[in-house]
Amino acid sequence: MDAQGRGQADDNNVDPADQWVFNPNTGNYELRLDPAGQGPARPADRKAPGRRSARNPRAGGGDTDTRPLPVQRGRGADDDEPAEPTEGGRAARRAAGRAATAVAAGAAASRRKPKPKKSGKRKFLYWTAGVVGFVLVAGCGTAFVIYQQLDGNIKKVDVGEENSAVTDGPVNLLIIGTDARTGKGDTGYGDSGSVGHADTTILMHVSKDRTNATALSIPRDLITDIPDCPTKQPDGSTKVIPGQQHVRFNTSLGQEGRDPGCTWRTVEKLTGVKINHFTMADFNAVKDLSDAVDGVEVCAAKDINDPKSHLKLTAGRHVVKGEQALAFVRTRHSVGTGSDLSRIQLQQQFIGSLIRKLKSSAFGSPSKLLDVAQAATKALTVDTGIGTASKLLDFGNDLKKVDLNKITFATVPVLDNPRDKATVVLDTAKADPLFKMVQQDHTLAKGAGKDKGGKSAPVKKAPPELVRVDVTNGGGPFGAAQETVDWLQNTKGARLSTNAGNAPEKLSATRLEYAPNQADQAATLAEWMGLPKSALKKTGADAGPRVPMKLVLGKDFTAPGSPIEAPTETPEGVQHVNADDKNICAK
Repeated sequence: MDAQGRGQADDNNVDPADQWVFNPNTGNYELRLDPAGQGPARPADRKAPGRRSARNPRAGGGDTDTRPLPVQRGRGADDDEPAEPTEGGRAARRAAGRAATAVAAGAAASRRKPKPKKSGKRKFLYWTAGVVGFVLVAGCGTAFVIYQQLDGNIKKVDVGEENSAVTDGPVNLLIIGTDARTGKGDTGYGDSGSVGHADTTILMHVSKDRTNATALSIPRDLITDIPDCPTKQPDGSTKVIPGQQHVRFNTSLGQEGRDPGCTWRTVEKLTGVKINHFTMADFNAVKDLSDAVDGVEVCAAKDINDPKSHLKLTAGRHVVKGEQALAFVRTRHSVGTGSDLSRIQLQQQFIGSLIRKLKSSAFGSPSKLLDVAQAATKALTVDTGIGTASKLLDFGNDLKKVDLNKITFATVPVLDNPRDKATVVLDTAKADPLFKMVQQDHTLAKGAGKDKGGKSAPVKKAPPELVRVDVTNGGGPFGAAQETVDWLQNTKGARLSTNAGNAPEKLSATRLEYAPNQADQAATLAEWMGLPKSALKKTGADAGPRVPMKLVLGKDFTAPGSPIEAPTETPEGVQHVNADDKNICAK
């Protein structure tokens, strides 16, 4: 609230605490502006109390109360022009400030509607029950909450996909931080005159059962392919921007007029993961949000003095905010290898600490909640599927079930590019199983989502020379059947494998059909191919001695030797940390 909002109440004899009433049906506090308490006020139809109108005729006429809500912080409805400085307007702001402060202090002694007592944990839950859970943007890192009155802060881009805010399945959120210079003090960062690139990108996967989440950081200097991208133009038409091959990932945004939908499509092509929504913010987000939460604790394992980012920190723990917070997530020359990969680890540390700060304190009072909401929503751009406050509300409520200690940050595995030392290439041996874990909704978090059922007795495996199988291509890459047969015969010693051509139908998932007396052969082949249990289909009758099993390669097949089943543990060599780890320090 502004200074006026903290002033003394006016003389209208209305207790501000009475204007905020807890609604047990929604779990939210709602602003009631009519003294009789007939119902919660709505932005479009709030009735001005007659008592207030009589005492202050300058406050406005008619039957609509146009006084600013507490979240408007004394500004006009569009938040671009100052509110009219009438005595009535100042009085309304003071009353609104008193209302929020009273609720924050636990002013439950309302004369009209006593508020139920809650434990500390329950208090956090009911403050956030009507609030979006969290959204993170590393490099422009942010986490936010929102009230319905913040609708006008949200910017949105039509990327040609408008998915529902809430889904029954897993949720994949693309978080983009741009290097655009749009705010005061940002001249020392990003490319001069740039419209903004995908400087920092995180693919946040939230599991179907909402027990865990995986956040994959994608290096900006990764060499990849950018697909053709249809973009909406100001006149409503659609322009297709041609794709490019073997270019930096960060050029998927900004270059050639590419919008966030182009980065969306690039990530889908790279990872094989279907994205539901995106959020995007620039440098201002990390500055404003860190200010809103009164700083974020970070740790340095050694002294940091980076002349590029202007970050100076002694070894140990520090609370950073504003410009210093931005410098922390932007620095790289004095930590690790001095590369963008080292900066990614700083960003992951910052985001984890920011979430802990938000959960421990930022939701503890309405005034802090609103400061965070204002900072976050003003810095945010989203897709049309979550482009309103109500949709964001539903989206956040759906995701808020994930515990902090079940959020895992990981970095997409890469190798130095032998052709250009300033860039990196995908380490497919490690990246493919990691992408499969996300595709098949397997968690990277330890102890989350594990199968608690008992394991069946292992099946005895047949030797390679007895494995007899016909291989058909039912959706895999061109030539996949012959490539698989060559691999089986020459690498695994399965001489009785045969290329049976194309399958009569396309399958989304690879399938192995076998008879009961071929279970040992199926076990051997499933282990070689990395087949999940869902791919094994046992027939009813035993097969003859020379009848082969039938392996149909589906759309999930990439190459022989690349497991179709996702691993249940994080692949060895993949950098990953837990969001709740308080002992991470920049080295």
